Amino acid sequence: MKLIVAIIRPHRLEEVRRTLNDIGVGGMTVSEVRGAGRQKGQVERYRGSEYTVDLLAKCKLEVAVADELCEEAVAAIARGASTGEIGDGKIFILPLEDAVRIRTGERGEDSL
Repeated sequence: MKLIVAIIRPHRLEEVRRTLNDIGVGGMTVSEVRGAGRQKGQVERYRGSEYTVDLLAKCKLEVAVADELCEEAVAAIARGASTGEIGDGKIFILPLEDAVRIRTGERGEDSL
C-alpha cells in the first residue's frame, strides 16, 4: 500500500476529487494548509497598503491506495491539479505499512 500526500491549489480540489473518483478512489483526507515554495508568495493590498503574503493557502490531500493503483492515482491528481504555472503543488508517495478499519477490524488493503 502507498500513502499519497499532495499539496495543491485550493480552487483545483474539486477537479482532483473528480479525477480520483473516475478511477475508483473515493476516500481521502483534505486539510487546509499554508506553505511556501518556488511561488515565493504574492503581494496583496489592504486599505491602500501593500504587504507580502509569504505563506499561501493550499490544500493537502492524503490518499491511501493499493500498490497497483498508485501510479494511476498520482497521474489523476497531477491531471486534476495542473494549471501549468508555478505553484501547482507537489505529490509525495510514501510506503504504507498497514491500515486498520476501526469499525470492522479489517487490515491492509481490505481496510481501504
